[in-house]
Amino acid sequence: METVNQLLDSIKDVGRDAVRGGYSRAVYSTPELDLRHWFIEQAQQRGLDVETDRNGIIWAWWGKPQDGALVTGSHLDSVPGGGAFDGPLGVASALAAVDVLASRGVKPKRSLAITVFPEEEGSRFGVACLGSRLLTGAIDVDKALNLRDVDGDTFADVARSNGLDPRHVGPDPKAMARIGDFVELHVEQGKGLGQSGPAIAVGSSILGHGRWKLSVNGQGNHAGTTLMADRADPMVAAAQIVVAVRDAAAKQADARATVGRLTPVPGGTNVIASRVDLWLDARHPDDAVTAQLIESIYRAAREIAAGEGCTVTLTEESYSDTVHFDPELSRRIGELLPGAPVLATGAGHDAGVLAGHVPSAMLFVRNPSGISHSPEEYVADEDALAGAVALADVLEGLL
Repeated sequence: METVNQLLDSIKDVGRDAVRGGYSRAVYSTPELDLRHWFIEQAQQRGLDVETDRNGIIWAWWGKPQDGALVTGSHLDSVPGGGAFDGPLGVASALAAVDVLASRGVKPKRSLAITVFPEEEGSRFGVACLGSRLLTGAIDVDKALNLRDVDGDTFADVARSNGLDPRHVGPDPKAMARIGDFVELHVEQGKGLGQSGPAIAVGSSILGHGRWKLSVNGQGNHAGTTLMADRADPMVAAAQIVVAVRDAAAKQADARATVGRLTPVPGGTNVIASRVDLWLDARHPDDAVTAQLIESIYRAAREIAAGEGCTVTLTEESYSDTVHFDPELSRRIGELLPGAPVLATGAGHDAGVLAGHVPSAMLFVRNPSGISHSPEEYVADEDALAGAVALADVLEGLL
């Protein structure tokens, strides 16, 4: 029987990023594929039957696959330069929880499955929770198949090269029927649990959040021959828009807005860009407030762009409403984990996508600094162990 820490230690060298630090494990990259193979091997060592569905979701079954099963799991992909725990902690904890249940002699009264969802972070194709969105029908299939990564490869092409048939990608009612309850364990991505007290919390909700692309168009030109007064420089406008995003969010209580990626075209050091693309992440508990925030940002962006002789367009890439987890399932989990606090989260998860279709819940494991999506993300060994035991307790109580 392996502990969570031993499982995570066995993959500590997979996808290390020498430039950014941390880990870069984009979906269907070599590191992510290595982790998928690792999970399949680990599941098979435990006698679980493994299958990969038409959306690239891996299912590892304890018992015969059947409708109404209890399902747990998470993801293995990461943001660029991410931490070691975001995603893999939930997968490793699920494997360890199966070990705990087996050691207790538990014989499930209904089937149990561990799932691994692809492209949860959206770091390759720009849409978070792409696997669960495809499964549930939360994204248009044609839109998904035509998503492109930074190299210009479509999701359809990448899926095909990894054994999926693009003609069969999309909503899967039969697979959805297999999920009776879904419980996802994840590293906490905030400071709610603090540095003392309980190490495990029960999730209550996920803030409404989305991703938008702002494209600022100007006039590409020579950096050495174009006078400052003659420029329509989208980079200058983009810089001001980044500040405007911060200022707009700061004026609204509980709002969060971030420009995490910016790409100039063509991107030469001695070239005035012709276009600059900015990707915006915005979140708020009230979906109406999120919409108002985006409109205020876009209004400010248009004014800034016009002042620099540029134009700007806004495109929504994905959006998820505020999600409240199933109250009855959360109540049952609370009874199984007495003393565990209840926390909301500002981070998106596959459990949030599934929550609109099946009873879903989340457990969070303490991250003492609250830092996530960073090499500094951290979970203490004893807290990881406590998380696996808590997940085992929950699964046993729900089986």
